[in-house]
Amino acid sequence: MQQVDIAIVGAGPAGLSFARSLADSGLSLALIEKQPRQALAEPAFDGREIALTHASRQLMEQLGLWARLAPEDIAPLRQAKVMNGGSPFALDFAPPREGGELGWLVPNQRIREAAWDAVAGQAGLRLIDGATVTGLHRDGAVTHLALGGGEPSIAARLVVAADSRFSVVRRLLGIGARTRDFGKTMLVCRMAHEVPHEGTAWEWFGHGRTMALLPLHGHRAGAVLTLAPARVAELLAMEEAEFGAAVSECFEYRLGHMRQEGSRHAYPLVGVYADRFCAPGAALIGDAAVGMHPVTAHGFNFGLQGQARLARGILAAVSAGRDYAAAPVLAAYDRAHRRATRPLYEATQAIAGLYTDDRLPARLLRDAALRAAAKVAPFRQAIAAHLTQRERGPSGFSRFLPR
Repeated sequence: MQQVDIAIVGAGPAGLSFARSLADSGLSLALIEKQPRQALAEPAFDGREIALTHASRQLMEQLGLWARLAPEDIAPLRQAKVMNGGSPFALDFAPPREGGELGWLVPNQRIREAAWDAVAGQAGLRLIDGATVTGLHRDGAVTHLALGGGEPSIAARLVVAADSRFSVVRRLLGIGARTRDFGKTMLVCRMAHEVPHEGTAWEWFGHGRTMALLPLHGHRAGAVLTLAPARVAELLAMEEAEFGAAVSECFEYRLGHMRQEGSRHAYPLVGVYADRFCAPGAALIGDAAVGMHPVTAHGFNFGLQGQARLARGILAAVSAGRDYAAAPVLAAYDRAHRRATRPLYEATQAIAGLYTDDRLPARLLRDAALRAAAKVAPFRQAIAAHLTQRERGPSGFSRFLPR
């Protein structure tokens, strides 16, 4: 039996960032991950480009992650455009001040590398790789975790689940979740193209498909196609030249001819919102707490900021000599993270429902909505400020971490 103060299950960006947030806290940490150490140190390219807000960049700077990113891996996001089918009306978003950015795009692979490098050699942190949690039970103030892979069990004062939106630990804790399977699959890949993208991201709701374009350096972009699983399977089976032609046609040649760069990847489209973010001696962070539909590109941002909220409560308790795993500490995190995520999660679900409904009434409604929103500048500015999480006033990042 190994005893630690906090057991973190899942060494994705949220779990690694949480471990980094607790550096120098004096707490002993165990990081449990089913992947081998080598896969964490050298993550493979997975096709995903992560849109980072101003608040998330601040956090990554504080954690020492931002400085570990190469400049060529950070692409500025200068504008965003929402389009509906063949409608001439589009909803445009721009930063509040000229020359600024709405955010930045960074490959998920590079974020994972930076997070791993930040915790490598961290005092008080032990990685248990190639292991899965097969069971847990609460005994007084301690939770015992049974591990597969031949590893001895773990006893921890606090268990933190960061093991994806399909979290095993969440289920073992008896925490339910509202899950919505959209019946679609996302295909993601990088594409080179002929026409400049001007640093503009697209969200294009076509009939029977949803497409996004995420601008990278040069004439390159991350393409996201949300389609029926059978159509995605067809695209995955194509040769590169045929695939490039198919994607160019999907985007109606608005960026000219497109060709594939790198590998293609497919992911099921499932949204998740946990019924609770805490249980006695346990908390959920990252996608285990909130697994967002990608339409607002906020999934990673919520994960990064959620771990910071939990870490801040734990560090305050440790500093005051109080129990960092006590119910009031975890309940405060639950309330704060729910306030920060629930409105946008619900709005995202509604938007995704409306803009993926190809029935005539829905098509007319969303076209009317774009027409109206395009004419109301304060509305666009308010949405842009919310989505970018741009810092305002002297309060700094604390405004994103409600007490």
